[in-house]
Amino acid sequence: MAKVIIIGPAHPLRGGLASFDQRLAKEFIDQGHDCSIYSFSLQYPSFLFPGKTQYTDEPAPEGIRIHSVINSVNPLNWISIGNRLKKEMADLIVVRFWLPFMGPALGTILRRVRKNKHTRIVCIADNVIPHEKRPGDRPFTSYFLKACDGFITMSEKVMMDLRQFEKDKPAKLVTHPLYDNFGPAVNKAEARKHLGLSAEQNIILFFGFIRHYKGLDLLLEAMKELDDIKLLVAGEFYEDAKPYLEKIQILGLKDKLILRTDFIPDSEVKYYLSAADAVIQPYRNATQSGVTPLAYHFEKPMVVTNVGGLPDLVPDGKVGLVVEPNPAAIAEGIRRFYQLGEDYFIPHLRSEKQRYSWSNLVTAITQI
Repeated sequence: MAKVIIIGPAHPLRGGLASFDQRLAKEFIDQGHDCSIYSFSLQYPSFLFPGKTQYTDEPAPEGIRIHSVINSVNPLNWISIGNRLKKEMADLIVVRFWLPFMGPALGTILRRVRKNKHTRIVCIADNVIPHEKRPGDRPFTSYFLKACDGFITMSEKVMMDLRQFEKDKPAKLVTHPLYDNFGPAVNKAEARKHLGLSAEQNIILFFGFIRHYKGLDLLLEAMKELDDIKLLVAGEFYEDAKPYLEKIQILGLKDKLILRTDFIPDSEVKYYLSAADAVIQPYRNATQSGVTPLAYHFEKPMVVTNVGGLPDLVPDGKVGLVVEPNPAAIAEGIRRFYQLGEDYFIPHLRSEKQRYSWSNLVTAITQI
């Protein structure tokens, strides 16, 4: 049994990173390890956070020790938490890295930890070069990466980005595990009734935070070319909603859209995924996506754009369709999905999803 500490967002913080960290902690615990999470007392200053709130009202996960103690903007806190973790003498620290902004805090904490000459530090890098660039990205990222002993990435794109900074340290590419912590799938008719949706309508789903790189505007233009299909947009705007709402008005799409643009709580996720015929990811660029393993878990075919790591995760013509990131190609991909039918993809989804296990990720981390 090893003593393992995960550094990253966790309850009461909300979102995919927190869900991932809690599910990973559960896997370590299920395998007999002593595992806890060190999360944030302050993750982002409110003026930097694009959503409505950083916190969830849902109950904490059972059986996981979560210490909400890291302040991302207070250097005295970084030194204090670093010294505390140094004394913990964990065998392994698994640290999430998704944004250069976190580099100074996490890099300083880990440098204190390394002074105990015992703890090994493995980074799970969601992004190395961010989608939206800001001053300081490279030095903040480099400062953090130098404090780690090894790395896990979940796409080839992130691995290539990592090797621009760290050429020699050990790193493994592991497929993003399934988000199986949102419960089992619900019958489609039951899910639609729960959400107040038509049982007969063709419905495709855009799921997750809305940001420019995710290409919702491209999908809106594609919807203009599609008849008898409704687009369900489920996720919070993480940028100004006005340009999207104006585009909807200009394109005359009001009757083709179902907008649920508040944050979707964990307890509701299964209904949105189960209600859809397919999940659409019209991204302009991507590393990997947490939406993809979510679609795998609920056995939903995907139409994704040919960018970043998405084509590697969605074998074309099997678990979904890969199209170019422009409105005409996206529209044609959606048409082709309905021509083939949802049932065509299900056997491939059930076969392919076997690769997406949490035990594979834990094995890769411990091997590094």
